[in-house]
Amino acid sequence: MKTAIAIAAHPDDIELMMAGTLLMLKKTGYEIHYLNLSSGNVGSLQYDSQTTAKIRLEEARKAAEILGAHFHPPFCNDLEIFYDLPTLKRLAGIVREVKPSVVLTHSTSDYMEDHTNTCRLAVTATFARGMPNFTTIPPEQTENYNTTIYHALPHTLSDNLRKKITAGAFVNTTSVHAIKLEALNAHRSQKNWLDVSQKMNSYLQTMDDISVEVGKMSKRFIRAEGWRRHLHFGFCNYDTDPLNDLGKDYVINEEYENNL
Repeated sequence: MKTAIAIAAHPDDIELMMAGTLLMLKKTGYEIHYLNLSSGNVGSLQYDSQTTAKIRLEEARKAAEILGAHFHPPFCNDLEIFYDLPTLKRLAGIVREVKPSVVLTHSTSDYMEDHTNTCRLAVTATFARGMPNFTTIPPEQTENYNTTIYHALPHTLSDNLRKKITAGAFVNTTSVHAIKLEALNAHRSQKNWLDVSQKMNSYLQTMDDISVEVGKMSKRFIRAEGWRRHLHFGFCNYDTDPLNDLGKDYVINEEYENNL
């Protein structure tokens, strides 16, 4: 069975920018996996770190259940996702266990370091999937196979210098939007936190607005998620693009491709 994994930083990141594509892949027969590196322990003004982590763990488990995804528990804390050897070894172990042909992760440029560090870790952990001299925690068997990494658009749809980022391709998420919204709504503890800390007046409305905006970018879909495909070297063949499995619900941004 083909597998896909979303590797994000915090509980609710997958639901905001990646869950629609996971659900569309599931429709075509993929086994889907859900991993946030961080416990989300900082994301509260009401509870202490330990209590917040427990609450957010249960919320994330519920969200993964709603999506029908295999849940992988976090092993970092907020603002403590670093590109270091112990974290890389643990993530590489999960990649080797799952053997994904599709890896969905954050943009290479995003508004916070937890996101960009997660992106870097996901790329290297996937790159090392077939390298037996790189040991993982726990040890997992190596295997060389084609895998394709896709980078989501950042939450702000722009880089850290305010320049708008254009997607290289779009996935139509209109048919699964209600499930995506339900999964995001499982993260109930984040409503007030995101309003205060990041000026998201309603995280549910924010996700809906982003989906509609990206749909407009696609010039085809009502709601969409945007992706940029990682360079193929060390991962797959030049023209490997498994999101093509989505058929008419996947469209390439020809303008982006022509400017490469």
